[in-house]
Amino acid sequence: MTFIRRYTALPFRDYLPTFRRSETTLSISALLKLCKTTSSLEQVHSRIIHKGLHEDHFIMSQFITLCNSLCNLSYSSSVFNLVSSPSTVLWNTYIKGQSENDSLFLTISIFIRMKRSDAVPDKFTYPSLIKACSKECAVKEGVELHGSAVRCGVGGDVFVMTSLIDLYGKCGEILCARKVFDEMRERNVVSWTAMIVGYASFGDLVEARKLFDKMPEKNVMSWNAIISGYVKCGDLKTARKMFDELPYRNVVSFTIMIDGYAKWGDMASARFVFEEAPEKDVVAWSVLISGYVQNGQPNEAVKIFHEMCSRNVKPDDFIMVSLMSACSQIGSFELAKWVNDYVSKSSIDIRQAHVIAALIDMNAKCGNMDRATKFFEEMPKRDLISYCSMMQGLLIHGCGPQALSLFSRMLNDGLTPDDVAFTIILTACSHAGLVDEGCYYFETMKTNYSMVPSSYHYACVVDLLGRAGRLKEAYELLKSMPVEPHAGAWGALLWACKLHCDIELGKVVAEQLFELEPQNAGNYVLLSNIYAADEQWLDVNLLRNKMKDRGIRKIPGCSWI
Repeated sequence: MTFIRRYTALPFRDYLPTFRRSETTLSISALLKLCKTTSSLEQVHSRIIHKGLHEDHFIMSQFITLCNSLCNLSYSSSVFNLVSSPSTVLWNTYIKGQSENDSLFLTISIFIRMKRSDAVPDKFTYPSLIKACSKECAVKEGVELHGSAVRCGVGGDVFVMTSLIDLYGKCGEILCARKVFDEMRERNVVSWTAMIVGYASFGDLVEARKLFDKMPEKNVMSWNAIISGYVKCGDLKTARKMFDELPYRNVVSFTIMIDGYAKWGDMASARFVFEEAPEKDVVAWSVLISGYVQNGQPNEAVKIFHEMCSRNVKPDDFIMVSLMSACSQIGSFELAKWVNDYVSKSSIDIRQAHVIAALIDMNAKCGNMDRATKFFEEMPKRDLISYCSMMQGLLIHGCGPQALSLFSRMLNDGLTPDDVAFTIILTACSHAGLVDEGCYYFETMKTNYSMVPSSYHYACVVDLLGRAGRLKEAYELLKSMPVEPHAGAWGALLWACKLHCDIELGKVVAEQLFELEPQNAGNYVLLSNIYAADEQWLDVNLLRNKMKDRGIRKIPGCSWI
């Protein structure tokens, strides 16, 4: 009644169309809230055009917001471009959606278009743009937007300044962040938290804690920020103390602690905190599963996955990637087959780069090279990780020459190999007995790619030369290393000495290993076998007595048969 009374002073012909338009606007707005798919959105769009509401900024703002939430950026762009004179509110809606889902370059280009139009940027325009810069750590663009905000008269707005603190803090410009913070006339709890996060990201926990203690008002986000800072610095004791003092914990609080314990190798504590959590979301499950995988406990990761499914929690793509990594560690063909089937029936988009890379790695390491090859060849664009996964799979299955061929293909695709790629290819050369090729690649990484070989690369070449019987060369290479050779490199040479019955060099190498790994029984056993092969039984007995005197015991073998 109130709505109708508003128009009673007008002639009937004047107020009826206005009433109908308002009624239509409300019905369209209600329909938009019900849209869940692009097809339903298109139907509502046709109704908007039919009713002549395509210039209604309120409706079009809602429509573009929904397009962005459905990740249909091309559709939202097409609709926006048809509006003749977008208002500042409509520009802000469009920029916000693009900044959350598109590249920074395109987002900035839209902002430039806005400035060239009749619309004037306001305090709601800049936070979305600055947040986009923060995501890509684009300090230069952020500084330019800072200047633009000041010129537009909104540089002192609390939301704009908080966004700037977040940008400068995350990009390591902590002095700039503090300058903005100190210049704020009004601060809210988000501003304080952003500054604390900045100090924590910078590794300055002293200043972060000072600021936290000075906060006039704290919420759970503030507590989570400081706890996360201590976790990242490895101070789990202080993190746990603050976690225990937290007045109210949410699922993020528990997840931070689970992730912290997992990253520092304490899976028992991670599991304890996980079980303590009254509420567990998909991120908490993901962090725990990933923790078990990263700490070499793949079977536990698989168990947790099954427990999660039994509680009707739907796994996301990150959980599935962790599960695939667990399968890669276990090497079970049947388990990999089950994961393949599960993923194919789920709604997870396997075209995502990290998902398809994990599928290639899992299938390659679990013996299904045909399926790994299928995923690899179907990739629209192959990257370094996918190439390395395929080469690793070929290496595991004794296909060294094919791995070398794939490495050449990778170079032809214009990709630059990293230290992991060279480790794989040098190992492939070693296993396939391709000595000249291995030496060539070792020199190539130094001359063509200006890479300094790590101790692992040297170990690969030592193994390569040792297998080929070129023991003196291998020994000279070890002595010429710019860093101290690790036990793996000396161990590869000792194994080669056993293979080629070089007792004298074997003694020298074994002495190096005894210094590096005084309690490793395997090195003593290997030297003992070298003596035994040459029937030097006195030396065998002396070596066994030395093991006994030092309290070193050989771990007995066992069989399930």
